Formats: sequence, structure tokens, C-alpha cells
Amino acid sequence: MKQRRLEQASPWILLVFTLLVWQMLCTGFKVSAFIFPSPADIAAALVEHSALVAGHAWRTFWVTMAGFGLSIVVGVLLGFLIGSSRVAYTAVYPLMTAFNALPKAAFVPILVVWFGIGAGPAILTAFLISFFPIMVNIATGLATLEPELEDVLRVLGARRWDVLMKVGLPRSLPYFYGSLKVAITLAFVGTTVSEMTAANEGIGYLLISAGSSMQMGLAFAGLVVVGAMAMLMYEFFSVVEKRTTGWAHRGSHNG
Repeated sequence: MKQRRLEQASPWILLVFTLLVWQMLCTGFKVSAFIFPSPADIAAALVEHSALVAGHAWRTFWVTMAGFGLSIVVGVLLGFLIGSSRVAYTAVYPLMTAFNALPKAAFVPILVVWFGIGAGPAILTAFLISFFPIMVNIATGLATLEPELEDVLRVLGARRWDVLMKVGLPRSLPYFYGSLKVAITLAFVGTTVSEMTAANEGIGYLLISAGSSMQMGLAFAGLVVVGAMAMLMYEFFSVVEKRTTGWAHRGSHNG
């Protein structure tokens, strides 16, 4: 029980320790807030500009969720297609890997030409950067279904579709939730990068504006908010994962 409580508290202990060391270094070495703000400076900027930050944060959040939702739909469909067919896996997977290697920031100017300044490029950038982990994990979960298990099910009269839907997809759920936790953080990165180039609102835009006016406390406050939103969504999917795939985690937190 004590070990379980320590595990639950360890992220907060590490966070508090990091903030204390950060504050002590900035105070001890008298680092200017214009160069590297301390946690106190960031907190003060966050309180002072709370309404401004909240408005930009909400824009970044809903844009990210829109792109992330699109990535789930496309990622699951492509993953199912690739994982359910050896031919599709061989043909499509290398192409998707090559596409994923392309820097997504390079797509932003192209998306601006196609869709103009606004939410469109940010949504699509979040989608482009986050759908690949979902696709790969769904495909892996289906493609690595044990041949012996599939043979037994076929002997019992199951068709290929039955095997995929009743065994393959449930077996892929832990992979799926793992990919969601990775993809949501990437989606926030994609949105922020796009907003820094092709938007007039959002946290990315706030970072550029604050940096150009030397308001480093405000800029770091924006970064903190993005990190907090990503962490909250990560924890949300962790809770959903434990509630829906408890069979895959049984006994993993004993003690």
C-alpha cells in the first residue's frame, strides 16, 4: 500500500523538487526574467494575463481536439486495413513510414496556401503529426495475432472477419490506448507549431507575440499551459484505458 501511494505521489514530488531547484538557481544566480524566468515569474505572468492566456489556450485546445479526432478516425481505418491484410501491410506500411519521416512543419506553408490563415492549417497539422502512432499500433495489434490462435478459431468455424472483429480488435485495445497517449501530445505540438506560423490566435501565436515583446514570463506561461493540457489529456486516456482494458493490466500495480 505504501509503495502504491509513493508511486502515485512520485510525479508531484519530482515536479515540486524541480520547481524548487529552478527557483533557487534563478534566485541564487540572479538570472534576469527577460532571459530565463523563474517559476515565480511565470506564475505572476500567468495570473496577470490569465484572461489572455485562457482565450488563446481554449483556441489551441479545440483546434487540437479537432485534428486529434480526425487522426483517430483515419488512423484506426488505415491501421485496420494494414493490419488485416499481409498484402496491404507490405505495400502501405513502408510508404506511411516514409511519410511520417517528413517534417510536418514543412507542410504549414503549403496548408496556408490551400486553406489560408486560421484554424484549418492548425487542425491539419495536428492531424498529420498524430495519426501515424494510432495507425501503427492498430496495425501491429492486428498483424501480430498469434497464428496458432487464429488456426484454432478457424477450426471452430470462425471466419477471417470474425477473428479480426472478436479477437483482433479487442486484443489491439491496449496498443490503441497507448497510441492515443502518444498521439495527443504530438497533436498539441502540431497545433502550436502551426499557430506560430499561420494563425492570429492560439498559444503558438501567443508565444511569438510574447517573445517579440520580450515578455518571457508570458511566453513560458503559454508553454506551461500547453504542457498542462497535454498532461491532462494523457491522464484522461490513462483512466479510460484502465477502465476498459483492466484485463490487460491485471497485477501490474501490485504492492
